[in-house]
Amino acid sequence: MGKYIIKGGKKLEGEVRISGSKNAALPILAATILNSSKSTLYNLPDIHDTQMMLEILKLLGAKAEKKKNKVIIDTSKISKYEIPESLMRQMRSSVILAGSLIGKYKTATFSYPGGCDIGSRPIDLHLKGFEKLGIAIQKEYGNINCVADKIIGEKIDLDFPSVGATENIILASVLAEGQTIINNAAREPEIIDLQNFLNKMGAKIKGAGSNQIIVQGVKTLKEVSYNIMPDRIEAGTFLCAAAITGGNIKLNEVNSEHITPVISKLEEANCKIKIEKNSVEINAQKKLKSLEIKTMPYPGFPTDLQSLFVSTLTVAKGTSLMVENIFENRYKYIPELVRMGAKIMVEGKSAVIKGVRKLYGANVKATDLRGGAALVLAGLAAKGVTNVENIEYILRGYENFDIKLQKLGANILLE
Repeated sequence: MGKYIIKGGKKLEGEVRISGSKNAALPILAATILNSSKSTLYNLPDIHDTQMMLEILKLLGAKAEKKKNKVIIDTSKISKYEIPESLMRQMRSSVILAGSLIGKYKTATFSYPGGCDIGSRPIDLHLKGFEKLGIAIQKEYGNINCVADKIIGEKIDLDFPSVGATENIILASVLAEGQTIINNAAREPEIIDLQNFLNKMGAKIKGAGSNQIIVQGVKTLKEVSYNIMPDRIEAGTFLCAAAITGGNIKLNEVNSEHITPVISKLEEANCKIKIEKNSVEINAQKKLKSLEIKTMPYPGFPTDLQSLFVSTLTVAKGTSLMVENIFENRYKYIPELVRMGAKIMVEGKSAVIKGVRKLYGANVKATDLRGGAALVLAGLAAKGVTNVENIEYILRGYENFDIKLQKLGANILLE
């Protein structure tokens, strides 16, 4: 699939525009099924995961057309209700199509999803939610068949504030009869973006961003045009890239409120942060200090930025502690960092990072999306040349990652 070749040692400087959010774009793409009409999306990131989601929509019978800075999706001719197993295995987020297909057509067939191996991410909460709405579920030979005569609103109490389950239940209940109440709902900004998109389409949803979401079923939805929110994880990644290289960069088209815990931790680590309306500037020219971080569901510290911070803290003064509370396999990238000279000990959910003066270039392999990005950051700060292989993981979630880094002065090539 290719690799990144990075010659480290350059401080990042300049400005970078943050792309549209991967984690908002995928459920919004799935939601286009619900109006059986046209949806025009702006700021859709051109990454592997959105390309794959568009391919699945086309296989189901939709049309998708790219025009300059927008994508027009027409779902009026959808005639298939089965998500291909081969694509489900590649991208976990494709499971979000199930809620839309069930919500619109009262049927969906799909297999257990794949994606990055960062830990157990069962879809039982999704299925329990579907059953509460009156959807019959049959499992056979690895496939899950969902069928309903009608979908009736119900009160659903989630055992855990799962983002995917919250989104799938919203999608399945938008066209339901009556009212659906989701308690212990996930509170991520991407769920607010999905609510705003659906409401612009004619849905009646309120409460996104809180732990209770109320969906009042409607009969029909209309054409929609929508601008997808900026990617808070990409924003955090570039802030860490500046921090690990001792750089000074400005992020444009970013919502600072979405990354409050990230900004506060970087300030604690000795970085200067300047926040303006749609921009965030970081000055990391002082020596980084060690941190203690625990990942938590939003509005806590995001698990998706855990590996980026571990990478950054490898060169901080003192000993840092990272506690991963969301996914149990999210430290698989650490042996690759150790190959570059990092001093990290992992015990259960905790990683103890003893700061070193210097990282050294090495041949390393990405093990997942965010862990792969963490290796790129380590390569930017390392002495010598780093080759990051298996970058298909990284391409899943970052738009023009190497090009954006080059514009900031990084010596990185895609081969």
